[in-house]
Amino acid sequence: MSFPIKEIPTKPFDGQKPGTSGLRKRVKVFQQQHYTENFVQSIFDSIEPKGVTLVIGGDGRYFSPETVQTILKIGSANGVAKFIIGKDSILSTPAASNVIRKYKAYGGILLTASHNPGGPDNDFGIKYNVSNGGPAPENVTNKIYEKSKTIASYKVIEAPAVDLSKIGEASYGPSKVSIIDSVADYLTLLEEIFDFPLIKNFLSSHADEYRVLFDGLHGVTGPYASKILVDTLGLPDTSVQNCVPLPDFGGGHPDPNLTYAHTLVEAVESNNIAFGAASDGDGDRNMIYGKGAFVTPSDSVAIIADWADVIPYFKKGGVKGLARSMPTSKAIDLVAQKKGLEYFEVPTGWKFFGNLMDAGRLSICGEESFGTGSDHIREKDGLWAIMAWLNIIAAANAKSPNKLVGINDLLKSHYEIYGRSYFSRYDYEEVPSEGANAMVAAINDALKNKSLDNTTHVSASTGGKFTVSGIYNFEYKDPIDHSISSNQGQVITFSDGSRVVFRLSGTGSQGATVRMYVERYVAPEAGAAALNGDTAEGLKGLIEVALEISQLKKFLGREKPTVIT
Repeated sequence: MSFPIKEIPTKPFDGQKPGTSGLRKRVKVFQQQHYTENFVQSIFDSIEPKGVTLVIGGDGRYFSPETVQTILKIGSANGVAKFIIGKDSILSTPAASNVIRKYKAYGGILLTASHNPGGPDNDFGIKYNVSNGGPAPENVTNKIYEKSKTIASYKVIEAPAVDLSKIGEASYGPSKVSIIDSVADYLTLLEEIFDFPLIKNFLSSHADEYRVLFDGLHGVTGPYASKILVDTLGLPDTSVQNCVPLPDFGGGHPDPNLTYAHTLVEAVESNNIAFGAASDGDGDRNMIYGKGAFVTPSDSVAIIADWADVIPYFKKGGVKGLARSMPTSKAIDLVAQKKGLEYFEVPTGWKFFGNLMDAGRLSICGEESFGTGSDHIREKDGLWAIMAWLNIIAAANAKSPNKLVGINDLLKSHYEIYGRSYFSRYDYEEVPSEGANAMVAAINDALKNKSLDNTTHVSASTGGKFTVSGIYNFEYKDPIDHSISSNQGQVITFSDGSRVVFRLSGTGSQGATVRMYVERYVAPEAGAAALNGDTAEGLKGLIEVALEISQLKKFLGREKPTVIT
């Protein structure tokens, strides 16, 4: 049977430049005639699609089902032999990475804008992942962008729409289509990594005094968490909330931080929940939060690295190396130094970790933006981090039969050994691009002229003095492919070892986002009071000085950040 291929004339759209996180725009932009089709065809023009297997999935946000059908039309016309699709177009980013790797697919197209809001007036995104399960590297995304600038037509095969709600085999034109259970392969993967019997035994034997609550924020991880926590570990149904994926995430912002995951924070505090956790829209981020106990992402990855030997996956295979993104606190570096492990500081973007993993030099890594993961896949993985914490807590309590060990106990014991990096991030979202660029230019001028070097600044409220020791733009030379990534963030260092980082972020779809990261290290010998203080108090003076030096309020026209982490 022949399937005629139609060539549809089109013209390029400006700005179809994907980053590591894909192309993100407002839904209404993607809904323009030919817009989505142009970008999908540009992906296929940038790879070798004939005869390959492609994975399709996403976080279930608004405009996803229609876009899956668009990908089938264009992909089939471009010669894709088989599509593996998550049921109802649902496939978390970590699960998609696993499926690509497990079934040796050529790559995958993920429909997600990660932690950004969804719905007809919010964000949509299309992201291409390569055969290792990780985000497409720059040479691929650049090629997609170049193709998008010259596209004159796209190919389609018109066939009946595939029913995405039915698990099983189907076809689209000449292409085979396999609709899979979105959760099954991922659950199998986690059961191979963690000590499920140990976790289940701990949770069942401490059901009253150690309750768990997971908040899916109406993102993609709801069905995964329900299957893992309720069906597999035997927790009650009340251990999960907001776990039905919705196209608009229930009108919320599916970003697991103290501001947007307030439904979790409120429930944990009011109900005395010992262990709370949340994930984001597409499932690659996480937050750990118990009653009176918030774990910063920087501390979280350091503690997972420190306790890796209780996790079967690492007990069996060992830990090859550790890494963090540059803005992330240096807590994990201290663990690596103590354990004699190689460690890396990379730019923001999971692809940099992926290169190190593929070369066998990295096992555990994290970003301060609530992304934590390991070399089991090539994306950050929210539920992996949550299960790592449950595994660690179960193991810690197995060693402590007479005293229940909780989140705060693990934090305090970690600080006693390694010291503490007080860390906070200020996000200024959707600010005018001109003001953001002017602030960056002013800091660059100070770097060039050394006008801030050796200047001392006094906090008005604390009286603390901070002397600038230097400013630099972070640059990374990849030890694997030797590529150089420049201008990855401006770093102001101080004589006491503190530092402040400024970065422009491109993960939103409107305006600019400026992120300010503030870090101050306190050594273990400083004592319990200094190590276990309130983060805001511990950083108050440094934050005041950072705002003064950068003139951020003047440039951005904002008195307060949108989000404080």
